[in-house]
Amino acid sequence: MAVGTLTTVPVPAPKVIDPVVAGRAMVLAPLAAVPLAALAGLVVFAGQAVHLPALAVAALALGAVALGSRGLHLDGLADTADGLGASYDRAKALEVMRRGDSGPTGVATLVFVLLVQVGALSVVGPVSAAAGVLVGRCTLSMACARGVPSARPEGLGATVAGSVPRAAAIAVGVVAGGLAVLLPGLAWWRGPLAVLLGYAVAAALLVRCTRRLGGVTGDVLGGCVEVAVAAALLALSW
Repeated sequence: MAVGTLTTVPVPAPKVIDPVVAGRAMVLAPLAAVPLAALAGLVVFAGQAVHLPALAVAALALGAVALGSRGLHLDGLADTADGLGASYDRAKALEVMRRGDSGPTGVATLVFVLLVQVGALSVVGPVSAAAGVLVGRCTLSMACARGVPSARPEGLGATVAGSVPRAAAIAVGVVAGGLAVLLPGLAWWRGPLAVLLGYAVAAALLVRCTRRLGGVTGDVLGGCVEVAVAAALLALSW
């Protein structure tokens, strides 16, 4: 479920998708995204090796990740921004998010977040590029932790909302922060700072959406991933 949902890698669908399976999939999201992270790192390595313009390399790396994930999280970010910007009425906001087309708020948000991602990615190495991609996926377990409700009774959000035990969600963050200490070429604190900042920004969006929409949707989860990637890359580029 984790690989099939988060990447374009063809895998057999789970025979049963229940809260236990959904929770495990969200916990395993960073592992499922390793091919995407490796792809980002490979593009950055190759681009730097042949001395392509840094901004072009960053854009190519992020484009490869988007292609490898069907643009799922970028679409979620745009839809979430449109919903939050459309109306303070919960039902109207959710209806705007359900339409799937992108309005001016969603497009502007997408552009701003991608600009941050490209700008930050243009000054980091392959390992940091891969790490930024993974940090974003780590936050999915937090967004799907017990106690976080679903905004709708159906859809991806309803399937995974509240499915991750809080201890497991905390463990994912702790492990991510611990492994981030080992990032080569950086001061020991830079990696954990990237994880912390990524989680903090994703948590802020999560709280906002929970209050405005009554819970999470698949779009909200995608939005959390993208803002966390932007924040993590920003910290790694500093």
